Amino acid sequence: MRIAVAGGTGLAGRHVVAELTAAGHEPVVLARSAGVDLTTGAGLDAALAGADAVIDTVNLSTMSRTKAVAFFESVTRNLLAAEERAGVGHHIALSIVGIERVGHGYYQGKIAQERAVAAGPVPWTVLRATQFHEFAEQMLDLMPGPFAPIPPMRVQPVAVREVARHLVALAAGAPQGTAPELAGPREESLTGMVRALLPVRGERRLVLPFRLPGRAGRAMASGALLPTAPGPRGTQTFTEWLGERSASGKG
Repeated sequence: MRIAVAGGTGLAGRHVVAELTAAGHEPVVLARSAGVDLTTGAGLDAALAGADAVIDTVNLSTMSRTKAVAFFESVTRNLLAAEERAGVGHHIALSIVGIERVGHGYYQGKIAQERAVAAGPVPWTVLRATQFHEFAEQMLDLMPGPFAPIPPMRVQPVAVREVARHLVALAAGAPQGTAPELAGPREESLTGMVRALLPVRGERRLVLPFRLPGRAGRAMASGALLPTAPGPRGTQTFTEWLGERSASGKG
């Protein structure tokens, strides 16, 4: 199958491209570096010629509801319109477990994305997954300095390559609508993940747990981002991911 990957140069997208190649599919990267601007739609028609499916892994680093909603709505609208013109038969979107239970600005953008996909003209599947193991690292990178203020979130992290493998399997099958949620093998605390990651990175920083204000902070601390129904579970634990990261020389 010829399968396009929106955001194919990002963290999840790179793994999806690798899994597609390993499974014998033909991946097509949809990104600016490949001549495609997803925010305007430029280059999409040519890139989607002959595509059987599209896997959308695009991401945006923002806490602004306005920016997140505008970005995900415009990208999804452009993708679906081009897919309809190209005769693409399956649109697969990667989303996040629990977003409707947390009133965070970024999550409002993901909700808008899901709604646009469901209302669009292309048969679809939405896969909600929990946070990647890399989430702890991303939080640390956002907060340089001797202190690391980290919200006490309950999470069930999953290996990004396992998410990618699942997306590829979904793309090769029939559209499902909302697929069962994908999560990691066990629950972790974000502060505990960060504390375990610091020595692997060779850093000595003081982790300062702090609860985000309002409904979002309470929801994250109480487990709103955990799966609530049966579904597929990854196998790699966060501890195993740390060992793999250390062995790779990134520590």
